[in-house]
Amino acid sequence: MEKRIEIADDLTIRFAGDSGDGMQITGTLFSNNAGIIGTDVNTFPDYPSEIRPPVGTLYGVSAYQVHFGSKKMNTMGDKIDVLFAMNAASLKVNIPNLRDGAIIVANADGFGQKNLTLAKYESNPLEDGSLSKYTVHGISVSDIMREAVKDLSLTVNQVERTKNFFALGVAYWLFNQPMDYSIKWLSKKFGKKIEIYESNVRALNAGYEYAKNSPEFTFHYSIPNAQPEPGYYRNITGNEAAALGLVAAAKKANMPLYLGSYPITPATEILHHLSGYKQYGVKILQAEDEIAGIASAIGASFAGNLACTTTSGPGLSLKVESMGLAVMMELPLVIVDVQRAGPSTGMPTKPEQSDLLMAMYGRHGESPLPIIAAKSANDCFYACYEASQIALKYMTPVIVLTDGYLAQGTEPWRVPSMDELPEFEFKYADNPETFQPYSRDENTLARPWAIPGMKGFEHQIGGLEKENITGLVTQEPYNHQLMCELRADKVAKVVNEVPDAIIEGEQSGDLLIIGWGSSYGAIKNTYDKLVANGEKLSFVHLRWLNPFPANLGEILSKFKRIFIPEMNFGQLATLIKSNYLRDVLSYSKLHGKPFTAIEIETELVKLLNRE
Repeated sequence: MEKRIEIADDLTIRFAGDSGDGMQITGTLFSNNAGIIGTDVNTFPDYPSEIRPPVGTLYGVSAYQVHFGSKKMNTMGDKIDVLFAMNAASLKVNIPNLRDGAIIVANADGFGQKNLTLAKYESNPLEDGSLSKYTVHGISVSDIMREAVKDLSLTVNQVERTKNFFALGVAYWLFNQPMDYSIKWLSKKFGKKIEIYESNVRALNAGYEYAKNSPEFTFHYSIPNAQPEPGYYRNITGNEAAALGLVAAAKKANMPLYLGSYPITPATEILHHLSGYKQYGVKILQAEDEIAGIASAIGASFAGNLACTTTSGPGLSLKVESMGLAVMMELPLVIVDVQRAGPSTGMPTKPEQSDLLMAMYGRHGESPLPIIAAKSANDCFYACYEASQIALKYMTPVIVLTDGYLAQGTEPWRVPSMDELPEFEFKYADNPETFQPYSRDENTLARPWAIPGMKGFEHQIGGLEKENITGLVTQEPYNHQLMCELRADKVAKVVNEVPDAIIEGEQSGDLLIIGWGSSYGAIKNTYDKLVANGEKLSFVHLRWLNPFPANLGEILSKFKRIFIPEMNFGQLATLIKSNYLRDVLSYSKLHGKPFTAIEIETELVKLLNRE
């Protein structure tokens, strides 16, 4: 059957079903495949907080969205072009995000009366004409798969579990992609479970052949390859990138890496990934709680390790006292906070830029810390590497902010060689005759790093205030103020390492957009589109949030209006107002989902039209 080919620069697809339907595996395999064949990829895993919510319910829908194409994919995509829906609930939840004319590939077996009732449908949308503005393919996957595996000794449930690979097979035909990588993955995953392996391979082939031979599928897509910078690439999540950034930093600094952490969604994978690097001198402790995790990391730092701890919002709350201890002791420590929707337990699997003010001020006493925020999954590598440099050079804890979108989403990453990465600058105490534990480097105000066991460098540590220079415990009032000022001045001096902020677009004028963290992609796409349409706009993205770039105040003075989109109630806006005394147009979103470019575009158009 002759079928036409449609060329597309980029497409957004979404695999959706119940939490037990394997949507995360399916989406991951598809995104990895898309990256392997040369398209750029940006993904968003979207799943409920419950481990196994009630089957068929609206709040139990698990999904994985993939935006892929021939150019740089900065976002997860705005509207869905192709939806794979395993049941009625997954269709109901995702209908609002479909573009007009989108393709729906639905598992018709997931639209029985019970499924329809749970999804709050009064009639079957696959049959009642309500989906007329979409191209709908209703496929009875169970019937096809029962026939395809009838010679295998599988239970009914095992046959049912193959439907995600049937959908993946349809996707591979629809987007003109090979299946070899997924078959190799299945062999590695289920090679010793022959019938499970065989049933999933048959499902993959069955989906591909169904779409290829069905007269309902009249075309498939072809997407030109991206043209990235030459190099060795791999798909990577933000959490894995963060782990590798820490490993690379320890290797470059020529010291062991220590991670003390407690598992918490969505930061746990950093702990998992680092556990696989023990051969490179990485030591990990899965502690009994958040406090033990950071306390052990402080001890490891004192002992001469590049030490780090990882967490998310509620865990950061528990680490607060120990963060103050690390400030007081002036020891290097990297704290990675993978932000999620709060407060309290909130929505653990959903992203939010929730912790900026907490990172900035969330400790008692005067205890400032440097803060850097990653802007993409790739940038999690460089943010953690850079934070390690600052921690060691300035003898201070440093906070790295990512979020659930960056941490669990993927994108292609060009793997740098160690020679490409910048060198580390830090000093150990070197003269026992002149050693004073709180003497300072005149450029950085860092105190000397004296490791236990170094003869002649014995000194006291702890949370009680120390006397300047000697490190003796003291409650002398003026000394306390001096030490607080020195610690604050040290963090302020980090500005010497922070690159100047760069203005994209008009160098002065009416409207400046400022972004931070994972909002980068949506803002960047919107900015590029509006400028291409002739609008006069400017855009600054901030990676360093404490200290701010030295030229930020000068930049702000050049613009009449400042617009800051954030997944919070305006935390960066609050900092900008208080530091620079500027009014800010704040745009807040707390949906547990990243910004889309269309959302920001809508707000910007209003501002440009003075609405």
